[in-house]
Amino acid sequence: FSRALSKNGGCESIKRWMLSRNADRLAVDDDDDGVNFKNRIIQEWNDIDVGKYQSTSRIHPILPTTSTRNILITSALPYVNNIPHLGNIIGCVLSADSFSRYCRSRGYTTLYICGTDEYGTATETKALEEGTTPEGICRKYSALHQQVYKWFDIDCDYFGRTSTEKQTEISQEIFWKLYNKGLITEATVEQHRCANCKRFLADRFVEGTCPMCSYNDARGDQCDSCGRLINAVELIDPRCKLCSKTPTIESSQHLFIDLGSLEQRVNDWFNISSNGGNWTNNSKTITQSWLDEGLKPRCITRDLVWGTPCPLSGFTDKVFYVWFDAPIGYLSITANYTTEWRSWWMNPDNVETYNFMAKDNVPFHSVVFPACLIGTGDRYSLVNHLVATEYLNYEDGKFSKSRGIGVFGTDAEGTGMPSDIYRFYLLSIRPEKQDSSFSWEDLAVKNNTELLNNFGNFVNRSLSFLYNNYDGVISGVELNDENIELINNVNSELQVYLDLMERVKLRDGLRTVLSISKLGNQYVQTVQPWKLAKSSIECDTDKARWSVNLSVHLAHLLSLIVAPFMPATSREIQRQLSSSDEFLLPTSFVPLLKLGHVIGKPKPLFDKLDESTVEKLTKLFAGGEVLNSSAPAAETPKPCNMGDINSDKVELNDSGDINILNETITLQGDKVRQLKANNSSKDTVDTEIAILLALKDKLAKLKPPSSSTTTPSQSQSKKKKSRKKGK
Repeated sequence: FSRALSKNGGCESIKRWMLSRNADRLAVDDDDDGVNFKNRIIQEWNDIDVGKYQSTSRIHPILPTTSTRNILITSALPYVNNIPHLGNIIGCVLSADSFSRYCRSRGYTTLYICGTDEYGTATETKALEEGTTPEGICRKYSALHQQVYKWFDIDCDYFGRTSTEKQTEISQEIFWKLYNKGLITEATVEQHRCANCKRFLADRFVEGTCPMCSYNDARGDQCDSCGRLINAVELIDPRCKLCSKTPTIESSQHLFIDLGSLEQRVNDWFNISSNGGNWTNNSKTITQSWLDEGLKPRCITRDLVWGTPCPLSGFTDKVFYVWFDAPIGYLSITANYTTEWRSWWMNPDNVETYNFMAKDNVPFHSVVFPACLIGTGDRYSLVNHLVATEYLNYEDGKFSKSRGIGVFGTDAEGTGMPSDIYRFYLLSIRPEKQDSSFSWEDLAVKNNTELLNNFGNFVNRSLSFLYNNYDGVISGVELNDENIELINNVNSELQVYLDLMERVKLRDGLRTVLSISKLGNQYVQTVQPWKLAKSSIECDTDKARWSVNLSVHLAHLLSLIVAPFMPATSREIQRQLSSSDEFLLPTSFVPLLKLGHVIGKPKPLFDKLDESTVEKLTKLFAGGEVLNSSAPAAETPKPCNMGDINSDKVELNDSGDINILNETITLQGDKVRQLKANNSSKDTVDTEIAILLALKDKLAKLKPPSSSTTTPSQSQSKKKKSRKKGK
C-alpha cells in the first residue's frame, strides 16, 4: 500500500486496495477518484464526534439489553485445591479476560463469569492432608485463586464458588427435569476401591494403561493422550494414584444420564453452533470425534460426602459426579450474582455465549453439558463459541509444583516483573493451534524488542516531543499526503485487528497492535520532526508540529487497542496523556483528544530484561536433577497423601539450589507432622523422619559455616517458641 502511494496512478491502486479491504466502511464507488478518496479521509478526521465514543461505567448487575450485542463469557472453573500455573492461566481466565475487555471496548453488554470448582474427591483428600474440613479448604484456596487473578489483572464481573445453596438448587432442578423425562437410569457400577486408602477411588485417582491407545499414564476418567473418556474399570494395570497400590473392584448402585437418547438433538445443535460460531478447530474435532463414536449412558453419581447431594430416594447417600454438576456452576454463580440470572442463561435469541478452556475440557462443554440442558426441554443459552487452547509447556517440559518446575500463580509476583509483561508474553505465545512453551529467554527477547524498542519507544518519543517542544498542548493536524498515508495504513491494520478479535484470534490481534506501533515508528523516522522543528522555514516547523500531534493521537489509539492484553500499560499511557475519560474503541483512526488538551509528563513504559535476570529466573524455576538418598525404604505402604513428594529423592541442581531444598524440607516436615497426627506406624514415621534429617544434613553441607539462614520449618519453630514464651 505504501509503495502504491508513491507511484503514478497510486490513487487508483489505493482505490482497488480499499475496495478489497475496506469497501463496506468507506463505500468506495467505481467512479471514485483519488481526490474524493482523500476528501473522505479528511472529512472523517475533521468531523469527529468525540461524544459518541464516550464509554459508560459498568453498573452491576449487568443485564442483557435490546440496544447492543449481549455477550456472556465463561472461563473453565479452576479446581479450588490447585494453585494455577501459567498454562492454566492462559488456557482459560486470561484468554477470557482479554476477550471480555475487547467486548467492553466495543460497547457490547458483556458479562464475564468465573469461580472455583469446589466439589469432589480432590477437595476431600486435600482436607485430610491439611487436617481441616472441605469447607475450610474451599475458603482458603478460593481466596488464594482470587488473589492470584487479581494480581494478573483478571477483571471478572463476578467470581464465585460452586459449593453454594444455589448450586444445589439449580443442579437438582435440572436433575429432576431429566428424571421426569425418563433420561435418568439406574445401574450397578463396578468401582475401584483401595484397601490401603480404605476408600472408593474417584476415576481421576485411578491411573493405568489406556485400553484404546495404550498410553501408560491415563487417568480413570480420561486419557490425556488420545482424549477419549474412559470408564476407570477398563484401565489396564490400574493403580491408585494416591499410594500406587493395585485397587480392587467392588459394586455399587448408581444413576446414569442416557446420552444416547439425546444424541441426535446434540448433533443437530452442534452442527448449527459450530458452523455459525467461532469454534476453534480442536473443539470441533474433539466434539465430532465423540459424536462419531456414538453417545453412551454416563454415570452422574459418586459415593462421596463432599458434593451436591442427589435428591432421589435410595440415592440420597450419594452426590452428583463433578462432571455433571460443575458446568452447572456457571448458572449458579450467575444466580449468586443476580436474581435475574435467567435473562442471561435462558435467553438464546438475545445472548451469545463464549466458553474459554483448555482442550481437555472440551467434551464436557460441547457434548455432556449441552446434552443435559437440551434434555430438560427448556431453552437455555447454549454455547455459541467454544474457544479451546492447546497446552502451554514450560521450557522443555511440563509444569510441576512438587518439583519446583515452572511459574505458578503465587510465584509470579515475587519475580519483580509487572503482571502486564506476563500477560503480554502469555498472549503472544497463546497455544491456539498447537502446544507452545514458556521460555525466559524468549520472553526477554520479546520484551526488549517488541515492547521496549517498538511499542514503548514510539509512545515515549511521541509524548516526550510534544511535552518538551510544544508544552504538551494538542493542536491541529493538516492531512498532507504523508499523514493520509499513515492514517490509511493504520486503518487497514485496525480493520484486521477488529476482524481477528471478533473471531477470538487473540495472539494475532496482539501482533496487529505491534504492527500499528511499528507503522508509527516508521512514520516518525521518515518525517524526522526533530530536524524539521529546528528549520527556519515555516512550513517545515508546521510539518513537525503536525507529525508530532498525529503521533500522539496514534499513541492514544494504541492505548485503546492494547487494553485487552495489557490493561495496566493502557492505563499508564492514558495517565501520561491526562486522558481521564474512557473511550470506546473507534473503527477507524480518528482524533479523540480535543484541541487544547494538555498531556502529562511522559516516562518510559518498559524496562529492559538483561541476561543476568533471565539466568536467575531460569534457574529459580528449573527444578533440579534427582539425587538418591541413603534413607532406608519404608517397610509398610505409605498412607495416602495428595501432597506426597518423592521423599526418598532430593531434587537439586549441581550447584545445590538452596531455595528448592528449603521448600522440600518444609514439605517433608509437614508430612512427618501429618503422619504423627494420623497415628501412623512407628516404622513409617521413623522412615520419613530419617528422610527429613537427611535433607537437613544436605542443606547444612550446602551452606557456608557462618550462614545464619534458617529453613522455613526452623523459622516457624522459632516463632512458635517465641509465642509460647510470650504466653
